[in-house]
Amino acid sequence: MKSLFITGTDTDVGKTYITAGLAVVLRKMGVDVGVMKPFAAGDAQKKGYKSEDVEILSSAAQTCDPENLVNPQFFSIPASPYTAWKKLKTKPKVSTVLSSFKKLSKLHKVILVEGMGGIMTPILKDYYITNLIKEMKIPTVIVTRSKIGTVNHTVMTVKMCEKYKIPIKGIIINDFESGYPIKDLTSDLQNLTGIKVLGSIPFIQDMSDASLNRIFKKNIDLKLLLK
Repeated sequence: MKSLFITGTDTDVGKTYITAGLAVVLRKMGVDVGVMKPFAAGDAQKKGYKSEDVEILSSAAQTCDPENLVNPQFFSIPASPYTAWKKLKTKPKVSTVLSSFKKLSKLHKVILVEGMGGIMTPILKDYYITNLIKEMKIPTVIVTRSKIGTVNHTVMTVKMCEKYKIPIKGIIINDFESGYPIKDLTSDLQNLTGIKVLGSIPFIQDMSDASLNRIFKKNIDLKLLLK
């Protein structure tokens, strides 16, 4: 199994919780899994990692890797790396991110890399999340929603991956919003994109190891993910 970049159709689509669930189920299967969030933003936590998302991911993978590897750059405002650069005068360090990814890859067999926002979130001028995935040379998993309008966002995300020649491992539907029947959405997405839907995850209240492991084993096609 190769490392994976978990991207989404938009911000707040649930990438962190999907990545955490994948980390738990892979770890329970005996896979040495590490996690990474190249860029994070928002209010810094007072304890532990600055990013709450990074804290969630590391807890799920049960890793305690150095913050400069797991989250090479943190911005203190909720914004894309490009916007944070303009506001804070702190330039995103792509070379540092790529170097940190290589170092993490030597510590763990598989790295789950969580993106920021959608696939075209700007990092630098004319350099997007797509460019970062391309440079990491790993396939992606696309996280999408279950509400009306998700087909548009998912098709566009797939098209951008195709444009940048990024291999897509599959699509995961995060079913935390009602609106589009999952059976119909799965069929429509597969027919329109030609990409396999790996499964759908219901709204999760219990984030314990046992709960995440049970839900992801039941709802995700792990054989296809691990292929």
